Amino acid sequence: MTDVAALAARVEQLEHKLGIQEDIEQIRKVQYTYGYFIDKSQYNECVDLFSEDGEVWFLGGVYKGKAGVRRLYIERFQTQFTQGHNGPRYGWLLDHPQLQMVIDVADDRKTATVRGRSMMQAGLHETAEGQQRAWWEGGLYDNRYVRENGVWKIQRLGYFPFWHGSFEDGWARTPLDFIPMATEAQLYPGDPLGPDELIEPTPRLWPATDIVPFPYPHPVTGEPIVPDNSRAREGFKD
Repeated sequence: MTDVAALAARVEQLEHKLGIQEDIEQIRKVQYTYGYFIDKSQYNECVDLFSEDGEVWFLGGVYKGKAGVRRLYIERFQTQFTQGHNGPRYGWLLDHPQLQMVIDVADDRKTATVRGRSMMQAGLHETAEGQQRAWWEGGLYDNRYVRENGVWKIQRLGYFPFWHGSFEDGWARTPLDFIPMATEAQLYPGDPLGPDELIEPTPRLWPATDIVPFPYPHPVTGEPIVPDNSRAREGFKD
């Protein structure tokens, strides 16, 4: 290889690495913006972050395609939390800090994975219309991204809430299966607001402690990260 050819190859390699870093920054921006949108109940804007074949994994169910994504964010969340209003309403708190994001872009720069978490503070003020409540929530994201027409979009928003706790009692006294997961009876279209299919195996909340599989290998050894969930549900009877 001539010096010129070697230099051209080196430039091409550096451009590729720089492109991946630019991808990571754009994906991080999209993911963090999702957090800001969902905090303030900007559900229309949330839907616009998804690819045409996007989907959401939430409370044991999968909402598939743009129709499923809209069903969850617009028809369910917007109706339930903000009375059909696209935006915040008085007294409604739903903070979703986006934390510990690990972003991996595929070498062809067409797809990416995002693993992260959120620790939520949520509730309804006593002077607001509705039932006053306050709770803590922690969950993990296992997301997939795709470049669609040159723009990075969410292909899968996989949110696995791990624990809930009331503000008064905390998480140590959370009842088992405090937030029930989706069931066959709740699938769409039987339930007009339900998911299209169920997640297998069915997720369980705290005090279950399952590890959601890592989408990337061990960053030092390069070996697959194999979770041992054999003791994660010992206290459950079923």
